Amino acid sequence: MDLLTEKPDQEYLVQIRNLNCSIGKRVIHKGINLDIPRGKVTTIMGPSGCGKTTLLRLIGRQVRADSGQILVDGVNVSRLDLDGLYALRKRMGMMFQSGALFTHLTVFDNVAFPLHEHTRLSESMIRHIVLMKLQAVGLRGARDLFPGELSGGMARRVALARAIALDPMMIMYDEPFTGQDPITVGIIMQLIRLLNDTLGITSIIVSHDVQEVCTISDQLYMLSEGKVISHGTPDEMQHSSSDAVQQFMHAFPDGPVAFHYPAPDYYEDLIQA
Repeated sequence: MDLLTEKPDQEYLVQIRNLNCSIGKRVIHKGINLDIPRGKVTTIMGPSGCGKTTLLRLIGRQVRADSGQILVDGVNVSRLDLDGLYALRKRMGMMFQSGALFTHLTVFDNVAFPLHEHTRLSESMIRHIVLMKLQAVGLRGARDLFPGELSGGMARRVALARAIALDPMMIMYDEPFTGQDPITVGIIMQLIRLLNDTLGITSIIVSHDVQEVCTISDQLYMLSEGKVISHGTPDEMQHSSSDAVQQFMHAFPDGPVAFHYPAPDYYEDLIQA
């Protein structure tokens, strides 16, 4: 397929080809290729520092790739001018790992913020939309609270309500389960799957929480050392023949990612004067 045509693909919402990215002198991605299917939940996994979050930032063009192509709904992200980029971002929702709520605004006003910024809807219509979004995440009753009055899990759910305020075609989740208690993790898992299927959107999750993402994902991609080393359904990944994939999926302490940092021979190191 010629990715220069910028014709929306009916099967894949995001298509990435030969992506190379460096930050400073550090090489992050080395020729990555991946496809995000429409209407599905896709998770990007891999060890810490392998470039998972950077991949989300590249899709939203918060950072620029050194080379390669990223198509989002047929639009070549690297070619967009500022107006085009802002228009595309309105169709993307983002749930940051920290929640990134405005601390001086109430829950209601946090969710209403993108509606005030990007639409000309009446205050009455905005109120109805905000209450609908908060109802969807179970926090309509918390609308008058400030972020400082919320638990970590509640803040994530408010962030999710804000992410869906403009009815985006896609939501990106950056480590949505990190630091949450089991009940909150279960709630967020349910919300991701439910909202994806009910709203007919596409979800991209960045996570290293194997059990959780295997439960709700349609497909997984695994990154390591700047490359895609494997991809498939959760079941296919669980039974992969790759030692690196097996080590990650089953939390083996030693394997391709060695327990010991490279060092001289232990005995010789001990007897040296």
